Amino acid sequence: MEVVVHTREEAILYAEKVGYPLVMKVVGPVHKSDVGGVVLNVNSEESMLAEFQRMILIKDTTGILIQPMLSGTELFIGAKNEPNFGHMILCGLGGIFIEVLKDVKSGLAPLSFDEALEMINGLQGKKIIDGIRGQEGINKNKFAEIIVRVSQLVSEAPVIAEMDLNPLLATKDKIIAVDARIRIEKS
Repeated sequence: MEVVVHTREEAILYAEKVGYPLVMKVVGPVHKSDVGGVVLNVNSEESMLAEFQRMILIKDTTGILIQPMLSGTELFIGAKNEPNFGHMILCGLGGIFIEVLKDVKSGLAPLSFDEALEMINGLQGKKIIDGIRGQEGINKNKFAEIIVRVSQLVSEAPVIAEMDLNPLLATKDKIIAVDARIRIEKS
């Protein structure tokens, strides 16, 4: 459950409904983190209102997305259309780790479940995905299934030039897309 709010009053009403902690993200700017447009673990009305006031003033912001704070291992799935070649599907650890570690595997759409699982198992960060040092692993079968579905989607909708699901939050039971970006190109 998430909502885009435009006023302090809307933010207060939604926060009361959902409860704390919350995540707040600017709506409008593409690279939210780069402009200070993402705040995690907002634990009180006072801090939520202060962040709302700060974030609504960020250039190009049209609203503030408020959602419950979730936890899990951050993952990434992307797709990029390569002209005269087809869609490349990418996967790896998500969030800031994709930019820092550059640990990404790719395959050409359409992908089978086994190919998607092979991509996951080929990641350098596989130990994090499997679970390490008391951290619970994620459901790799669900991760592979989502990779296959993204592969099927871009195969059926070639107007999708690029697509990023980043991050997805994964646990042993479920995987939830927290943020997504899709760019369409019509020929």
